[in-house]
Amino acid sequence: MTETNDQYQDIRDAVRDLCSQFPDEYFRKIDETRGYPEAFVDALTQAGWLAALIPQEYGGSGLGLTEASIIMEEINRSGGNSGACHGQMYNMGTLLRHGSEAQKRHYLPKIASGELRLQSMGVTEPTTGTDTTKIKTTAVRKGDRYVINGQKVWISRVQHSDLMILLARTTPLSDVTKKSEGMSIFLVDLRDAIGKGLTVQPILNMVNHETNELFFDNLEIPAENLIGEEGKGFKYILDGLNAERTLIAAECIGDGYWFIDRVTKYVKDRQVFGRPIGQNQGVQFPIARAFVNIEAANLMRFDAARRFDAHEACGAQANMAKMLAADASWEAANACLQFHGGFGFACEYDVERKFRETRLYQVAPISTNLILSYVAEHMLGLPRSF
Repeated sequence: MTETNDQYQDIRDAVRDLCSQFPDEYFRKIDETRGYPEAFVDALTQAGWLAALIPQEYGGSGLGLTEASIIMEEINRSGGNSGACHGQMYNMGTLLRHGSEAQKRHYLPKIASGELRLQSMGVTEPTTGTDTTKIKTTAVRKGDRYVINGQKVWISRVQHSDLMILLARTTPLSDVTKKSEGMSIFLVDLRDAIGKGLTVQPILNMVNHETNELFFDNLEIPAENLIGEEGKGFKYILDGLNAERTLIAAECIGDGYWFIDRVTKYVKDRQVFGRPIGQNQGVQFPIARAFVNIEAANLMRFDAARRFDAHEACGAQANMAKMLAADASWEAANACLQFHGGFGFACEYDVERKFRETRLYQVAPISTNLILSYVAEHMLGLPRSF
């Protein structure tokens, strides 16, 4: 397939070179043992790729979300899974854009060097889901501390992170004018918190994605760990969510290209009834359609990333890019599995592993239906449906 956006070829080549040191067998073994790709994440960190968004003055590369999305895309296109480390990319924005100078100087150089990992963000709760304004986790100011109580669920990479971005209510919902007000963002040092007011309950799942349920019972954190102004956390978190959805779109695009690469090679070689199955239009057309949709999603991804980097409104583009890319990667995954036949279910071909991984993005980090309702209300002016 032809390359697009040649101005990023140097980044693509460098990330591919690193990923080539971690072949399919490596990720297959991690999946079999329900492990975490520690060596791979360490290699990405040492090469500076996970510090892409950190400005040079704090030890990072000073790149934009566009370049960060290329890094995530290439990890997935090489057969890996960026879900093990993408949190460090999109969580960074909250600290970068809204943290104090003191916070940035204290944390960012250590994150850039790999001394600290900021891989986790605590937003979702069991009884609220995507209705974020209804979260029940509270943070109450007591002197120079905040006391946290509540529960979170589907919080990823807590066991492999030192720091976590946490959203909690500092003003009761009944006391605010707008439901989006009264929430605040905190930086939680997990090394101090776990076992001292924070309990982590792992959730086993079909894609070997390290995710957890969290229980806060009078967890005390320093008041200086508040990011930005108290009560404005929801506004701050939106930046991170737009970055997250754009990066997830890039990862799905990487998955999509991986599936297309694998299935086109296979159907050229696989002989049935004396001819390659790739000669049949019934095989060609689903693969070609999936490829067309991946290419289209790719363009929307770059538009969303460009807007984010320019500090322009990008919520609609980030959501649409995520939906288009997730749909396209799932379409490509189905074609790849289908035309591998029985071999698609064999672990040694890696199709079933990547099939499971890309299926997640029909649901997370935001479901397709929530994106459609957002577009209907905010872009088409239709009445709010909930």
